[in-house]
Amino acid sequence: RQLGHALIAGGVSPGDRVALFLPNGSAVVDAMAAIGAIGAVMVPISTRLGAEEVAYILEDSDASQIIFDADLRDVVDRVHASRPFERRIAVGEPHPGEEAFESLRDQPVSEPLPRLPLAPDDLVLGYTSGTSGRPKGAVGTHRGMIMVSGYMNPVEFGMTRDDRVLITSPMAHRVGLSRVVNMLCTACTIVILPRFDPLDAVDQIEREKVTIISVVPTIARMILPEIEKRPDACRTLTKLLATGEAFPVELKQRLKAVLPSLGLYTMYAQTEGGLMTCLRAEEQDARPESVGRPVPGVEIRLVDDDFQDVAPGAPGEALVRFGAPGELMTMREYFRRPDANEETLLDGGWLRTGDVLRADEDGYLYFVDRAKDMIVSGGLNIYAKEVELTLISHPAVADAAVIGVPDDVFGESVLAYIELEDGQQVDADALIDHCRDRIASYKKPKHIRFAADLPRTTSGKVMKGILRERETATSTP
Repeated sequence: RQLGHALIAGGVSPGDRVALFLPNGSAVVDAMAAIGAIGAVMVPISTRLGAEEVAYILEDSDASQIIFDADLRDVVDRVHASRPFERRIAVGEPHPGEEAFESLRDQPVSEPLPRLPLAPDDLVLGYTSGTSGRPKGAVGTHRGMIMVSGYMNPVEFGMTRDDRVLITSPMAHRVGLSRVVNMLCTACTIVILPRFDPLDAVDQIEREKVTIISVVPTIARMILPEIEKRPDACRTLTKLLATGEAFPVELKQRLKAVLPSLGLYTMYAQTEGGLMTCLRAEEQDARPESVGRPVPGVEIRLVDDDFQDVAPGAPGEALVRFGAPGELMTMREYFRRPDANEETLLDGGWLRTGDVLRADEDGYLYFVDRAKDMIVSGGLNIYAKEVELTLISHPAVADAAVIGVPDDVFGESVLAYIELEDGQQVDADALIDHCRDRIASYKKPKHIRFAADLPRTTSGKVMKGILRERETATSTP
């Protein structure tokens, strides 16, 4: 309430965008709560982004005010030089022309905040990870966030006030905001890592008696070896919540082996669509490769290129609907992107996910691939995700990224970038043979590249656009 009044006094009105350029910590939670309470729109920006990326988001969002950490002032100054802010609020020691976050937050205020109008209901402008181009700002609403994080999450996961939830990802990502709303709605405790480190994460699980850990698959891969070393430190864990991409079965098996009583909940979710499916703990053994069934109230259709429903069992692009866009769960729109909105928001309230899924006879869904990642070789469709998961099942492979490259005979052929487990070695022929034994021969990689580190977004997703650019540069005379 105190910080909200200070923001209002500085000219923030309902619907105004306020940028948050803050590392994980209590200040970002205070700021999120205050911005939401006064009806403004938060624009969370990952501190791992470069100055040009930060400048792009600030320019695109048209944020007039910024709350930033004093240690990040150099980046803010570079952006400010070309795009001045109306107000700069520093967490830490302010410089001339800046206001101190702590002073604004700690001013005694007795009166309540003004009641908000019914509309606008916008809460957050969350920028997509930009794996296939410039990030777009997805507008999320109060109603959508409360529906997902205040209602669906507690129902699906059995989340209560007694839970202690470890946040491993940057708070600038939607999953970080979701955990804050979990806390506000259920009175659970959140434990925030300043930055992810496997050793520190397990230390915090033990010290804080964490019951729930929230991860993306990349984080799960990184923390699992430390859990395997110290399973007793994780004895209070009851649930692991995983979202972001298809969760490899091999990781599930290792988790179950080291923590047999851990309940694993794997989800299909995205910034634009919210929480769409969940495979609950009791369903993991029967269908370990599935991303679950639609959560209550969510409709999902699988369609072909003409938006006609595909045959049962066939892959198709997923369309999702849960009320009108922005009313309950899906984004309201892309911010100031009429062309993208026309392409993504279809008649009847359906939202295009850009993801290819298939369904079995019981309605369980399986992630096949990003629609744009499909490779056509010799007239046959090859889904990169299937090849990637096959490669990851090799014990020497930590991660894999598959793309299509030009082929004089087949049009496209499969190229795989490989990130090896620490201390492991394997040659390209062995990996190709590994795939030949498990998937159709035409799907196996024709080319293998080894990389020390795959290029990733701040949420851990591999940036395939960079890999494609590398191949284009290599092949250009």
